[in-house]
Amino acid sequence: MTDDTHADFETPTREQLQSVFDATDYVAGDELTTTVLLALKLGRPLLVEGEPGAGKTELAKVLAEGFGTDLVRLQCYEGLAAESALYEWNYTKQLLAVQSGDGEDSVFTEEYLLERPLLRALRHEGDRPPVLLIDEVDRADEEFEALLLEVLSDFQVTIPELGTVSAERPPIVIITSNRTRSLSDALKRRCLYLHVEPPSVEKERSIVRRKVPELDAAVAAAVCNVTGRLREEPLLKPPGVAETLDWARALAVLDGPNGDGDDPLTESDIRTTVGCLLKEVEDVDRLDDETMSALLAAAEDAPS
Repeated sequence: MTDDTHADFETPTREQLQSVFDATDYVAGDELTTTVLLALKLGRPLLVEGEPGAGKTELAKVLAEGFGTDLVRLQCYEGLAAESALYEWNYTKQLLAVQSGDGEDSVFTEEYLLERPLLRALRHEGDRPPVLLIDEVDRADEEFEALLLEVLSDFQVTIPELGTVSAERPPIVIITSNRTRSLSDALKRRCLYLHVEPPSVEKERSIVRRKVPELDAAVAAAVCNVTGRLREEPLLKPPGVAETLDWARALAVLDGPNGDGDDPLTESDIRTTVGCLLKEVEDVDRLDDETMSALLAAAEDAPS
C-alpha cells in the first residue's frame, strides 16, 4: 500500500479500503466493505461471526497487512483469565530481586511487568494504531466478556501498582465468533456486526484463483465444485474456505514443477488428499462409493 493510504488508516475512503482487499487478494463484497469502513470511521469494534474457515480471522490479518500496521492477537479459550489477556507480574524475577536485595524499593515497576495482548494493544507505539484481533471470543467465559467490555469502553485499564494506562490511539478491534454460544447483549451493543456467509461457488472459485494462481483454472473450478458438494453432506465439520485453499495448494504442489497441472480430478486425487478437507474420521468414513460418484460428477460439471 502507498504511504497516503497508510496515513488515512483511521479514516480511509471506500476506494482505499477496497485497494487493501485487492492488494491482499481478499475477496470482499459490498456489505463487508461497507461494514468494515463504518467500523474504521466510527472507531467501533467489529464483531464478525460465521462458520469456521469463512475468513473471519483473515480479515484482521488483511487490515493489518494492507495498512502496514501491527497485528496484536488474543486467542480466546475456556478459562481465559485477566492475567493472560491484560498483564501479569514476573514473579520469578521479582523473587530473585528481593532475594538479592535489588528490589528493596519496589518490585512492582515496569521492569517486572509482562504485557499481554490487551495491554500491548493499548500501549502500542507507532505511527498507526494496531489491529487488535480478539479471536473466537465465544470460547471464553462470560466473565471474560465483562473484562473485555471494561477495556473497550474507554480503551484504558488500571494497574493498581502503576496507575491507569490509556491508549493514545485506540486500536482497530476485530472480534470473531464461531457462534458456539450466545454472546452478551452488552458486548453486541458495543460493536458493529458482520455475519460472514459461506461463499457461493463462484465467489470461492474467485478466492482460489487469487490465492492459488499456480493451480490450473479448470482444476480450481473442480475443487470448488467438489467442496461445495461435500458441504451438502451431513458432516460433523464441513470444510470451510480455509480447507478449500489447503486442498487447492496441496493439489498444486503434487503436480510438481514440471507437471501440466490440468488433468481432471480423479477418485485417487480426492481420497489421497482428503485430509486437507475433512478433519473428523466419521466424515472421512462417509466417502463411500455413492458419495464419491457424486463428488466426481460435481468435478466434471465444473466450468472449464
